[in-house]
Amino acid sequence: MQTQDYQLLSVGENCIFVKMGNEISPTIHQRVKKLADYLEQNPFSGYVEFVATYTGVAVNYDPWIVKKTSNARGKSSFIVVSEQLEKYIEASSTLPEKPADLVEIPVCYGGEYGPDLEVVAEHCGLSTSEVIKLHSSGEYLCYMIGFCPGFPYLGGMDPRLATPRRQTPRLAIPARSIGIAGQQTGGYPISTPGGWQLIGRSAIELYDAQAKQPTLLKAGDVVKFRSITPQEYEKIRGSRQ
Repeated sequence: MQTQDYQLLSVGENCIFVKMGNEISPTIHQRVKKLADYLEQNPFSGYVEFVATYTGVAVNYDPWIVKKTSNARGKSSFIVVSEQLEKYIEASSTLPEKPADLVEIPVCYGGEYGPDLEVVAEHCGLSTSEVIKLHSSGEYLCYMIGFCPGFPYLGGMDPRLATPRRQTPRLAIPARSIGIAGQQTGGYPISTPGGWQLIGRSAIELYDAQAKQPTLLKAGDVVKFRSITPQEYEKIRGSRQ
């Protein structure tokens, strides 16, 4: 099902992807965020969960509950949910934009915490100090969380820092590592295999399974990295043990 501004795509028997565009942009992100917020506040009968992405929202639902509780005889659960989502898209489009939460993350760059800092600097034709200055002076929009629990996909990195992934991924990347891959930057909340170029490490947790809000970041947040010394890093880590 398609309209001028979006597409409703069937993703299996219990999921619809609301596609709102084809590019990564703050404008599309705002539409995605508004629909996600509206869904969270107004769950329909049979709704299970949503996953916000760069260009749309995947909406999971229970087909059996949808069919049981709807009065639309002869219609498939896909049609019933699609008609509901069309109403939600229209309603959410009129919502005011919410101010973004600003989250500052202290990062120790280079050395044992950022073993690929020199690789990035060489690839970009910059000094390591220039890489740190560029990376820590920008503000980044968190478009979505994915890959592993709490992993933020951040947009807005200075294009001068764009660096390809490692040809050979690491089998285990330390938790809280900050990296670059292509034109994106992000952080590894937990230890996991990965191929991003590691330039530093956060002194604070990006993911805590025991916390009421497990992930430090959420879609829509604005992120600022603050460069700290190894001594400051150890002090912060020591205070959080």
